Amino acid sequence: MTVQVTITPNGRMSLPAEIRKRLGLAGGGALLVEETEDGVILRTVAQSIAHAQALAKKYTEGNAAASVDAFLARRREESGE
Repeated sequence: MTVQVTITPNGRMSLPAEIRKRLGLAGGGALLVEETEDGVILRTVAQSIAHAQALAKKYTEGNAAASVDAFLARRREESGE
């Protein structure tokens, strides 16, 4: 879905109510703005977390040394704990 929104002179814009409802932002909320070569991406915090998790999985899947537990174990080992 593509919609056109207007940016006011002071930089504010309004997302249509239908989109806010679908994103769970009907009562207000936060969006993260990501600037890319192709434009701007708006994501909810939950969408951003899911996106980051998908990226992490893509680059670490099947690599046990890339787990959080492995990282913490290495840090303990390096610090002499």
